[in-house]
Amino acid sequence: MTTNAFDRAAEDLGNIVNLGHVNHRVPDQRLATIFYMTGLGLTRDPAMMTGVENMWVNVGDSQFHLPTGPAVVAPGIVTGLVLPDLDALRARLARVAPMLEGSRFSCRHIDDAVESTCPWGNRIRCHAPDTARFGAMGLGMAYVSFEVARGQANRIARFYREVFGALAMVEASDQGNEARIVCGNGQRLLFEERAAPADPCVDHHIQIYVANFSKPYRALQEFGAKIEESNRYQYRIFSILDIESGAPMFTLDHEVRSMTHPMYNRALVNRDAAQTARDYRTGRDYYFPA
Repeated sequence: MTTNAFDRAAEDLGNIVNLGHVNHRVPDQRLATIFYMTGLGLTRDPAMMTGVENMWVNVGDSQFHLPTGPAVVAPGIVTGLVLPDLDALRARLARVAPMLEGSRFSCRHIDDAVESTCPWGNRIRCHAPDTARFGAMGLGMAYVSFEVARGQANRIARFYREVFGALAMVEASDQGNEARIVCGNGQRLLFEERAAPADPCVDHHIQIYVANFSKPYRALQEFGAKIEESNRYQYRIFSILDIESGAPMFTLDHEVRSMTHPMYNRALVNRDAAQTARDYRTGRDYYFPA
């Protein structure tokens, strides 16, 4: 038998194969454009939802979905992005700050990241590419982090392992334990324990793709979970359950899609945010991983 120095388990992903999108409402598509496109340097989807009733924003292989409506603010949630150049990000956010004056927009430096707050108060933390933390991701949605109560991290990890067949681990954090759920290459759901966590956001949802679509569905049915029968390729659940009792433990709307969904692995256009009309570079309109 040949021995190999590679850790093959390090490349396992589990049953959840992609964190597809994060959805929350925004009341003003103009301010959303200034923040997400001009400030963060992301790309509006050129083919889908091109009107003013919704905005799909590409970030690597994932998206923000921003339907128009009363603002949804999730104080206990942070969406983590990987962007190619944090210095350029800081400069872009400084340029849009006057246009966002009077909103809840802010920007600050946290350790090795830049955390910005959207005009309505949702937090987005941006990191530079880091193979140790985010694999080969050079541009993308690396994680969504949620505040949960003390004692919930292990039970949340068990839910994702036993119901979704996901890779899930629990590690100690500054304020308690943190459940880390693998959701694709370099992607995670993080559940960080807090002594006084923010209330869950009931109008916010995430979307995931799973390889084994029916097994989680059957498990959820056995628990008597509330399930929305969206269509043949998708169902939705609205809570993380306690495996021991089957009772809802943490409110989180999951849009669960199969890998046969027509939009799975859809090619998303991402522009090179460094490209400008003043110093245009031929052939560099689009982002390509280094």
